[in-house]
Amino acid sequence: MRQEEIWDVEAAQNYDTPGTGMFAPEVLGPAVDRLAELAAGGNALEFAIGTGRVAIPLAGRGIPVTGIELSPAMIAQLRTKADEQTIPVITGDMATATAPGRYTLVYLVFNTISNLLAQSEQVACFRNAARHLTPGGRFVIELWVPELRKLPPGVQASVWRCDPGYIGLDTYDFLNQHVVSHHFKFDATQQARLFRTPHRYIWPSELDLMAELAGFELESRHADWTGSPFTAESRSHVSVYRIPTDH
Repeated sequence: MRQEEIWDVEAAQNYDTPGTGMFAPEVLGPAVDRLAELAAGGNALEFAIGTGRVAIPLAGRGIPVTGIELSPAMIAQLRTKADEQTIPVITGDMATATAPGRYTLVYLVFNTISNLLAQSEQVACFRNAARHLTPGGRFVIELWVPELRKLPPGVQASVWRCDPGYIGLDTYDFLNQHVVSHHFKFDATQQARLFRTPHRYIWPSELDLMAELAGFELESRHADWTGSPFTAESRSHVSVYRIPTDH
């Protein structure tokens, strides 16, 4: 499954869920608050900007935002909400595409670095972020912690969400650190819709090494956007990496 095939017109049109899910105020608000703080009045670059879930409210805070996005369909959906002058977007891969100018903040949210399916591509993403940043600039990543402790020996799949009309199921390839998320949506009929997304999961310590290879230092890590402590039981983290000022 190639990412540009996954994020097609249908996926883009169904991505936005205003007021609920990842668009819920209690989810989106703290992320925008924290990113606005970290931008420190400078320009921001969002890798995998998608339909503008974060970029549009961040730009509304007065932070100039530019995006990089692989999917033309996702960009087209963003354009129904913000024009090119408001939020410029470069079409391309977040590991290699170049945006004009330099930025005080590059950010990559909602587990999206795991859409890069090779370790080398994930390292390249860090290096691409570093190329875009001013000295002292920050790269922020929101990412889930692999939940392999939940899997008994010999079991290669886990249900991570079960709601009326929806089941979320992950299948694992432990050798390659790959996981495929299966999203089943169904109603009272016997028919169901399946949407699948492949990922390469990354341990926090591995992520830190990728950052070091690109010239970053870890500035902070919390369990969420509000600054909750990161512990051994945390299911996700928000990690802030910084380019040293003498870099």
